[in-house]
Amino acid sequence: MTARRIVYTPEHVQRFRNALAEARADLRESHSRFLAEIAELRREVAELRSIMQDVVRASRVKAADDVASLRHELETALARLERRDPALPLH
Repeated sequence: MTARRIVYTPEHVQRFRNALAEARADLRESHSRFLAEIAELRREVAELRSIMQDVVRASRVKAADDVASLRHELETALARLERRDPALPLH
């Protein structure tokens, strides 16, 4: 069996180096764009969280107001029932 020796010319090696350098540059550029997009998405998520917290806070205030209103209506209804003369018919 005859072993063949692979011989690379300096031009071949230089073209390979250039291709690798170009691939690394493309990868760095792609990674940079990826990081920028991730940073933008994180800003958007932070903004959405802030908006959601505001909505939850407002909903809790409204719920507390609704409970207070319902409690007042209940107390008013109970007060009317207490003032009613039991000897009188309901209708």
